[in-house]
Amino acid sequence: MRRYTLFRILLFILLPLQAQHSIPYLQKQGSATQLIVDQAPFLVLGGELGNSSAASVEDIERIFPKLRRMGLNTVLVPAYWDLTEPMEGIYDFTLTDKVIRQARENHLKVIFLWFGAWKNSMSCYAPLWLKENYEKYPRARTKAGKPLEIASAFSENVYQADSRAFTQWIQHIAATDKEEGTVIMIQIQNEIGMLEDARDYSEVANKFFESPVPGELTDYLKQNRKTLYPQMLEKWGANGYKTNGNWQEVFGEDLYTDELFMAWHYARYVERMAQVARSIHSVPLFVNAAMNSRGRKPGEYPSAGPLAHLIDIWHCAAPGIDFLAPDLYDDGFPAWTAQYKLHNNPLFIPEIRLADNNGVRAFYVFGEHDAIGFSPFSIENGSDETSVPLVQAYARLGELMPLLVKYQGRELMNGLLFDRENKERILERDGLKINCRHFFTLPWDPRATDGSEWPEGGGLILKLGELEYLVAGSGIVIEFETESENRIRRSLGEDGFAVAGGEPLPATAWDGGSRIGIGYVDEVRVEEDGTLRYVRRLNGDQTHQGRHVRIPVDDFSILHVKLYEYR
Repeated sequence: MRRYTLFRILLFILLPLQAQHSIPYLQKQGSATQLIVDQAPFLVLGGELGNSSAASVEDIERIFPKLRRMGLNTVLVPAYWDLTEPMEGIYDFTLTDKVIRQARENHLKVIFLWFGAWKNSMSCYAPLWLKENYEKYPRARTKAGKPLEIASAFSENVYQADSRAFTQWIQHIAATDKEEGTVIMIQIQNEIGMLEDARDYSEVANKFFESPVPGELTDYLKQNRKTLYPQMLEKWGANGYKTNGNWQEVFGEDLYTDELFMAWHYARYVERMAQVARSIHSVPLFVNAAMNSRGRKPGEYPSAGPLAHLIDIWHCAAPGIDFLAPDLYDDGFPAWTAQYKLHNNPLFIPEIRLADNNGVRAFYVFGEHDAIGFSPFSIENGSDETSVPLVQAYARLGELMPLLVKYQGRELMNGLLFDRENKERILERDGLKINCRHFFTLPWDPRATDGSEWPEGGGLILKLGELEYLVAGSGIVIEFETESENRIRRSLGEDGFAVAGGEPLPATAWDGGSRIGIGYVDEVRVEEDGTLRYVRRLNGDQTHQGRHVRIPVDDFSILHVKLYEYR
């Protein structure tokens, strides 16, 4: 009896510990998709290592402590096929093991990136033994017949070699990490896509191109016609919404048909790998895409990758992939992010150019798009100084995580992002007009008007309750009004007073309705349980005598704002 009692006590103690490290997964909360890690929603405050920065144990040991000092909670790390299987059938997991150990020592989670058959379109991470045996492992070819340094997605031998190594690697991770849960997601391949031409013109690829479009795809298009990505619907409709025939007969003769065809076969390849992963260690899986930017056509950009306009092809052909993720290096950040936050795709940014604006952009995507995570590329080249914008931003976002995950998907948050050209946004919520602007729209900082470059300002605004908000970020100004207000704004001088000689406010300008005032603005910290801890009251000059809420461009803060109504 005593032994049985001791067994029950041990079971009671150990089961919660085991549950804390269950395999990560995705779940819906309202309109948001959340990553669940250690049984709690988790936001990836990440950074991706440069391509060669995890190729030696010495580099890994040197880099990981710095990442923790920078405020990361997750590191995205390449796993190299050529170093994992340097000789056919001989596997070396030294680097993988070192990454996992260093992550644990520095309290980091890991997202591995399988650099297998393709990395940025090319097969540069395929082992030399595979590259040299090009007859067994054939290359994709251009329309002119030129072989490329791109393994053919139509080769079963290529797939089997890639998949065998991937299987051994996944099995090793499952054996060494299933209980700890350090590895929270896996990216399969990296920026898949065809270059030079929109599709592979090898002999076997041409045979598939002349074959009927798979019934799986035409059935999917019919069943999801009302929710297809607009470009996909337009492309299919331009040729009469056909459901029978080869690729050109169904979709027409152009580069974009070539791209659809190639996307289907890339996605089918990836799906087979995803099913292997799911059968061994079912962490969330994703693929990333190089953007179709700068007016380029398929083949000028990596054609057929997991791009937004191809999301229906990828969803149909690779249902085992949880989401498509954009790598963002071009202008137009808000527009790119909006393309990938869809009803059927959550936003996760595995790569973005390492820059001073990373901090405000991270705030923006968490506030505007309920993002799963944010990850600047070549993160080890950033600074771990506490004054650096990204370090400041991650510190505040780390505090905010309990509140952000609580309110995700409930339509109570907005993201803000401003520069000199896009300096204002008006939000309308619950009878309020919320005027949000760049900090430099105020005339008081000389950098606003002396020709200095405007740093991006941004953040998020979260409704906590009736007339109660949380404002966080950097370089933003927010004013609150009732929708009935129609007061005329007057130009202000650098002292905050009206410019002399301006037009007086006409007597007819006020309609007699109520107004909104600022009750108080408190700078706060957020505790682990989501409660707010008072730091200081901001008033007087710091709120322009109660006219607005603001955070300067050189600071990242969290402000608790209480409003009131008066007549």
